[in-house]
Amino acid sequence: MVEMTHLQTHVGRLRLKNPVIAAAGEHLIDEAGIRSAILSGAGAVVGKSTNESEAAKDQLSRAEYVALDRDWQPVPWGPETPAAVSLLTRSGLTPLAFEDWLAMSRRMEELALTHDCLYVPSLILADEGAALDMALRVQAGGFRVLEFNIGTPYASQAAKGAVSTELSPERVGKLTAMMTGSLDIPVWIKVTGQSERVPDLAAAAFAAGAESVVMAGRALGMLPDLETQAPMLGTSCGFGGFWNLPLTCHWLAETRMRLGQEPSLIGINGATSGLDVARMLLAGASAVGLSSEVMLRGWPVISDAVAALDAYCRDKDTTVAALIGRAADARCRFADMPKLDAHWRNFIPAPLDAGKSE
Repeated sequence: MVEMTHLQTHVGRLRLKNPVIAAAGEHLIDEAGIRSAILSGAGAVVGKSTNESEAAKDQLSRAEYVALDRDWQPVPWGPETPAAVSLLTRSGLTPLAFEDWLAMSRRMEELALTHDCLYVPSLILADEGAALDMALRVQAGGFRVLEFNIGTPYASQAAKGAVSTELSPERVGKLTAMMTGSLDIPVWIKVTGQSERVPDLAAAAFAAGAESVVMAGRALGMLPDLETQAPMLGTSCGFGGFWNLPLTCHWLAETRMRLGQEPSLIGINGATSGLDVARMLLAGASAVGLSSEVMLRGWPVISDAVAALDAYCRDKDTTVAALIGRAADARCRFADMPKLDAHWRNFIPAPLDAGKSE
């Protein structure tokens, strides 16, 4: 296999062979799924998160998923799903006991090493003490990194204490320091997108020693069903899709503007292809997670993304490292845009004729 050095990137002190991350989801609960993501060529694979909460594990038995077209109608789930769908989901954590999850993760780490892939165990916050104890055991297991997810969208809808959505920079800083003060391995902090303070959350995490911030987790959405007149899937759910790409790119660019070029950001939420990975890189990400699109359409999403990014870099005669932040650094304020006089009139509908309004 030819080594594609132009695709290499760094997240903190860690090198990835490419910036395509298979991000956590139900398709990465089982060993077979994780193995498939590694074999598909991802630069990193994040296994489905765990914690000590039985309620969080029980949530998986209540999980449900629907893909929706532009008219908010359900469409079949799978590789043939039409393009540009939105996803409404009730998710849950891995059902494995921690010991079993840790043992499986060790096997996946060994496989990942043979494929120049970074395997990332992920913990999600419920109880602080339990999270730290699990993190220490992850480090003792010989893993190279830990993702600490404190930005799940589901906390307000889940059983009390099952998962957490941290909205305060002070809390993010405290929780990050709890991990970085006890661990020697890099810690990636995953923050919520349900906030107008995403750069503040990222700044707090980096100030407390995080090596990367994953931004930004999905928001909650509620969709009424016109037939039943009840909420689709019965409740407020995680809501995502291709349309979220510009929002994530905005948060990446805002955070880069605030913190500079050094901190490593990981973009997530909205990328569905290798060209979307390039877009998030240009916005300031060092690597990009794909999850829902892989769960929806299968493992070729990963290999196709790597191939499309490779083709893009070759066509532009550039490298992943050179792409990072290029669009973010070229971003201007509204006040700096050139005057276009009455150009706005080209984008409004023609007025009705007097006779048509009667």
